[in-house]
Amino acid sequence: MKTSAAWQFHCLSAPRSLRRWLTDPGSLTQRLSSRCPRFAVRVLQQGRAAPLLDEAPLLQLRRSTERVQQRDVLLLCRQQPAVFAHTIFTRESLRRAWQPVGRLGNRSLGTLLFSNPRIRRGRMQYRKLDRRHPLYRRIMRQTGGALPASLWARRSLFLLNSQPMLVTEVFLPDLP
Repeated sequence: MKTSAAWQFHCLSAPRSLRRWLTDPGSLTQRLSSRCPRFAVRVLQQGRAAPLLDEAPLLQLRRSTERVQQRDVLLLCRQQPAVFAHTIFTRESLRRAWQPVGRLGNRSLGTLLFSNPRIRRGRMQYRKLDRRHPLYRRIMRQTGGALPASLWARRSLFLLNSQPMLVTEVFLPDLP
């Protein structure tokens, strides 16, 4: 199966059943929780990390070796992983605009992003991830390795007071 080499601004080759999930500009948390009687967030990792190579330019980092704040979570539906969410932002942003993200705990980032009218979402990008992508491998480790050959993901920048935060959401097989 051919895998896209880069993020794109369309998802025309995604399965029709997944396109609405990928392109919905609203809160993924709200959409999942409305379809899932037992919705939960499981924090996998939160703290300092190196951004992925294709993430550094989006945060206007000079190089990919600069450290960022990272938050990886699983959005669960009936205790099954439905979405893997990967969020990064600069340490400066954590001290400024995105300070509340550091205190979310097991609460969804979507509740914060879609409740503040000053937060602006940039254009969404899409990509099919396979075993070669670091996020796919991270998901495989967290879910025990039972994944299809590829997974669809979307990402977008959120801006608050000119401070960017990149949110990537990877849709897993147990999506309702």
